[in-house]
Amino acid sequence: MGEQYGGDHQDFRGGEFRGPFTAKKVEYHQHGPAPTALDALPPKAAGFTGRGDQLAELLGAFDPDGGAAPGAVLVAAVSGLGGIGKTALAVQAVHEACDKGWFPGGVLFVNLHGYDDDRVTAEQALETLLRALGTSPEHIPNGVDARAALYRSVLAARERELGAVLVLADNASSAEQVGPLHPGGVRHWLLATSRSKLPQLGARLLPLGELSPGEAYDLLDRALRIAARDDARVANEGTAAAQLALLCGHLPLALQIAAALLVLDRDKPVAELVAELAESGDRLQHLDDGERSVRAAFDLSYRRLPAEQARLLRLLALAPGPEVTAEVVAVLDGADAAPVRVLDALCRAHLVERGSGRGRWRLHDLVRVFGVGVVKGDAGLWEEGEAARERVLGFYLRWARAADDWLRWLPGRPEPERFADRAGALVWLDSERAGLVAVVQWAREERFADTAVRLSQCLAEYLDWRRSFDDKITVCGAAREATHRAGNQVGEAIAWHSLGIALQQTGRAGEAVDAHIRARDLLQVVGDRLGEAMAWDSLGVALRATGRVEEAIDAHTRARDLFQVVGNRPSEARAWNNLGFTLREAGRAGEAIDALTRARDLHQAAGNRHGEALAWNNLGNALQEAGRVEEAFEAYDKALERFREFEDWYRAGRALSNMAIAHQHAARPAEARTCFLQSADAHTRANAPTEAAQARTWAEELTP
Repeated sequence: MGEQYGGDHQDFRGGEFRGPFTAKKVEYHQHGPAPTALDALPPKAAGFTGRGDQLAELLGAFDPDGGAAPGAVLVAAVSGLGGIGKTALAVQAVHEACDKGWFPGGVLFVNLHGYDDDRVTAEQALETLLRALGTSPEHIPNGVDARAALYRSVLAARERELGAVLVLADNASSAEQVGPLHPGGVRHWLLATSRSKLPQLGARLLPLGELSPGEAYDLLDRALRIAARDDARVANEGTAAAQLALLCGHLPLALQIAAALLVLDRDKPVAELVAELAESGDRLQHLDDGERSVRAAFDLSYRRLPAEQARLLRLLALAPGPEVTAEVVAVLDGADAAPVRVLDALCRAHLVERGSGRGRWRLHDLVRVFGVGVVKGDAGLWEEGEAARERVLGFYLRWARAADDWLRWLPGRPEPERFADRAGALVWLDSERAGLVAVVQWAREERFADTAVRLSQCLAEYLDWRRSFDDKITVCGAAREATHRAGNQVGEAIAWHSLGIALQQTGRAGEAVDAHIRARDLLQVVGDRLGEAMAWDSLGVALRATGRVEEAIDAHTRARDLFQVVGNRPSEARAWNNLGFTLREAGRAGEAIDALTRARDLHQAAGNRHGEALAWNNLGNALQEAGRVEEAFEAYDKALERFREFEDWYRAGRALSNMAIAHQHAARPAEARTCFLQSADAHTRANAPTEAAQARTWAEELTP
């Protein structure tokens, strides 16, 4: 072989060559380091606001002096519904961490496009990251495992030379897609964002919900002021801005789109946009600014769902009320039990959320709108949805009827079915109240009107009992419209009657009088004597509340006489009680005592201990006014005992206030103060804050 001398010449002297040969000059090139892309982090989102707790949690994890212990898995996963602001939060946190100098080795960013049709695989992502780290393409091996090994080796070298690196993997759809991107080492961090929870990563999980009302307001205000510093429409229309934020579900993407729509039209008041969204049959149609769309964001998630998950999501969107129990989910699904596995999968995807208690489920408001839109857009899905709603309405009617039977049950009668006792019936009604009130409003649809009206009638006693008069007005209003439209005079009269009771209890006594007159007149036309008697009795209560006491006495007397004619003793007892109360108001104490004694005796004979309690309480008031104080205390004691049996805390509070007043008249201020305080507690339990506050004020006035 020849020897090489200086320069680039090769000496072949002394070599033996057989046959032709070619000598090629070798060229040597000195390569500089491959370029890196370690500052590719997207800019902060303009107008970023809120997320203080979540931002602090991420920064606390990143902090090298106060974060995870050495050797821990340094991975975090921010997850949430599409449009919830995951990327904005992650980018904000990484920028702030870099400003603190916590990642001197740099930041790597890769968008995995996990919900696009052509998502980035882990192998492709590793190639992107290796190139960003300066690795030449010809040195990047094939295969996930080989690339992941090289990636960790390069990062280890960078850690030794420069320090920790943070890898932000945005928009992952699965742990399989993002897991191989774990950087290794003891100081590097991997931060992933995803629409799905990724528990398989062994990561610190940070699920995001919608913004608070205050944060949503700030986002709207900042967005407008960024576009034009003097744009104070949000500040000037605070109430409308709050309504806009609510219609956007406090979802950052929806809020940003709404703000963009306002920016594009500087003359549009916030209230005008609110009206457009509120009156629209499809809010998502308006939440589109040409570049961004809430519907498109949700559709990316929906299209990736397996068929059984997509079906259940659509059915849940049709459910009444803000959340549903597992029982209702099963009814919607047409199954014997709720499909828990499917629900859990939807929950992991943030398309379904856990409700206010275990076994309760809810949808984000805009996800519900999206689901309804999907159903309406397909005739087959629409019929499937209508059948599911019919099942739910029937389910609610069966159970509400049984619960109502328990609330009206008296000893000696056969016990109703489905519930063990009255308390169980009330528990069920309480847990399903929002759904029951919502489903009655389906009465406006012809297919469901008849069943929904019957359901409304089963809720009247319960809503009175719980003093949920606003709900009762809503329920009765829907029933009244449906029965009037159908020409159902009896049903319309029942709705007017129940509506009148609710109106009177909410201080709208004049409207209540009109409602009861309408009910009475309709019942007279159809010849329903029992219904007419009930209308007369309730009319008397409303007339008394308007100060028309003599007319009220006449109404209660008519009711009493009609109840006697039809032989309905329990209702006759109620009429005697109302008559006695009104006679006392008119200053006719002797007649009042006689009437209330009659009411008490009739209730006792019927075994109606709650009705008996009402009579005892009113009798106590009449006895007190007649100067028969000790008899009055005895009456109040008996009333209080029975109200407590039924956990009727509102009326227990009233009885305690009456006892307190009697103690005052007897010159016993200490006893009166104690009773007022007990009354305040009872009214608090009954969700009657005004009455509770008044009782406390009276107690304070008696403080020594």
